[in-house]
This record gives sequence, structure tokens and C-alpha cells, in this order.
Amino acid sequence: MKMRAAVLEEFGEPLQVHELELGDPREGEVLVRLEACGVCHTDLYTASGDDPSGYAPAVLGHEGAGVVEKIGPGVTSLAEGDRVVTLFCAHCGECLHCRDGRTNLCLAIRDEQNQGHLPDGTTRLARGDQEIRHFMGCSTFAEYTVMSEYSLAKVDPEAPPEATCLFACGLSTGLGAAMYTAAVQPGSTCVVFGAGMVGLGAVAGCRLQGAERIVCVDLSPDRLELAEGQGASDVMEGGDGTVERILEMTDGFGADYTFEATGNVGVMSQAVEAARMGWGLCTIAGVAGKGETLDIVPRHLITGRRVAGSSFGGVKGRAQVPGLVDRYMKGEIDVDPFLSHTLTLDEVNRGFELMEAQDGIRSVIRYS
Repeated sequence: MKMRAAVLEEFGEPLQVHELELGDPREGEVLVRLEACGVCHTDLYTASGDDPSGYAPAVLGHEGAGVVEKIGPGVTSLAEGDRVVTLFCAHCGECLHCRDGRTNLCLAIRDEQNQGHLPDGTTRLARGDQEIRHFMGCSTFAEYTVMSEYSLAKVDPEAPPEATCLFACGLSTGLGAAMYTAAVQPGSTCVVFGAGMVGLGAVAGCRLQGAERIVCVDLSPDRLELAEGQGASDVMEGGDGTVERILEMTDGFGADYTFEATGNVGVMSQAVEAARMGWGLCTIAGVAGKGETLDIVPRHLITGRRVAGSSFGGVKGRAQVPGLVDRYMKGEIDVDPFLSHTLTLDEVNRGFELMEAQDGIRSVIRYS
């Protein structure tokens, strides 16, 4: 079938919307008609050429929501008409990692996905004789996409796609960092560095876990106001002396849990230092730039602080994303403040511009 998609032709250049050929789903694959897609920083990171694992030409986009149009042979968990959220972090449910509660990093299709292929090592995207690669197993800057069954979570059919698409990446990453990776305990003190999509999700996750005190740190007063709306009890403008101020607020001890959601390695160091001596856990959810490293003073670790990384918030996608969407539908998670701009596919580069200007939290492309 023919459909329109935004293609990364060359790194550092604007995406170009073209008509492409999309092949039918094969064994274990599903054809999805996209309804909405968030414009995520990871898309911009890859388009810029800073991502060492990036490739072109490719159809970017991974924060999608849509409806199943067709299933390939062997698909058992989905049917035509199901509303789904795309998952860049697949969940087969059967591999060693999926069967282990300590990680959500499924092994089933990871190697081929990292090369821009579907699980059988080929692509379904083409322009004439030219192969176009898939992005993160999703490629949702498009009217339609073909994906692995393992990369789709079936969600409440009544949930609006412009909201549910945020659970495909940013929002679930933040929520999960607090709920699954850190497993915040009731009555605890938490500090979240960064009030973008992931950081605000972490604030909401800490609230849902019953944290007693939630401090959010950011440079933007507007974003800090949004953090208060998600449950932050205290807000603080970042900068020099941030760690010292956090220690003062916590009687000199630091926070039980800290979360880094900026991708800035300097802020990551602050998050480690602000964690409580003895048992403080720092969860790193931000993605640092190519070649950057994190300096940690060993004394902070010797005295009991721990550091954990969190990809997609530790969320096992097909099992846990539907439950997060259900909590949104019950009013426990407020998504509306995150929806800043509604765009068309032809305006996808405008989404990148808004992101770089820090104008709002999430721009969402609507396809219908």
C-alpha cells in the first residue's frame, strides 16, 4: 500500500514527507493505522546525527497510538480494530529478560530492531527500489506502520489517541522510573531533576506511589508550575548550590530517591550527590550526549548511595502500559497539561523547533 511518511534523508537536515510503499505484515507482524504520535526528543537526537546508533534514510517516530488494520500469520494477542500504543521497548513475554522481574529489556527482536529492520531482518518500507529503514521498531511519523506483535500494547478503546500516545515513551518512562525501577516507598522523600515529559511523569509516579515529599528542580518557572500540578510538594529553580539547598531541606541527609530526567551529565552528578547517605537511590532516566561520561565520587557510593539506569521506566510494555492507561482513564494521571501543540504530519519539523525552544511539553501529530 502507499502512504505518506516523514523520512530522515540526511542527518542534520529537516525531515521530508514523501509517499512510500508499505508492505503487508508478515509472520508475527501487525499493520497499524496511526491516529496520533508525540514528537519526542529521541527523534530529534537521531535526526541531528548525534546518536551514534542512528541511520538514514529512515522513517522516524516512536511515540504512537493507532488502530490495528491487519494482522499477519501467527499473531495471537491482537485483532483488527484493537486500539494500540506502540512500544520501542518490545515485550515478547518469553525470553530470559521478559521472564525476569529485574528488567524490561526484551531480547527477542533487539538486534534486528537496532539495525532498522523488522524481526526477520528485512523492512516493509520502500521508495521504488530503495529500502527505507524502520526506527526503533516503530516508524510512527507515518499514516501507517508495520510492527512486531511484541511492540504493541492493546489499550482501552475509549482512551483518546492524543493522550495514549504519550504512554508510548516519555510519560511511561517517567512514571515507570518511580513506580518500577525505583519502586518508591510510601512516606518517602523524592527529588526529580527536570520537568520535561519524563520528569513530570516521574513526579506523578512518586505521587502515585505515596511519597510524602516530592521536590522538582528545573530552570523554567512555567514547568515547575506544571510539576506542582502533577503532585510536587516543593519546587526549586536549578543552578549553583542546588545540592546544598536540597540537603538543607532534608536536614542534611538528602532524599530517599532522586531522579534525573534532563540528559545533562552535570545534573546527573547532582542527582547522585542529593541522594541520602545510607540508602539513597538515584535513578538516571535522561539520555546523555554522544561520548559524555558521568563522574561519581566513590565516597558517595561507599556511604550507601546507589545508582540505577532506567530505560522506558522499567515498564514491561504489553503487560503494564495498558494498566497505566487505565489509571489515566480513572483520573489518577492528568495528561492534558502535557499536550502543548497539535500538528499535522507536514508540520513535523515544527515539532522539533518547538522542542528546541522549550515551548510546551509535547507536540502531538494527529492523523485523523
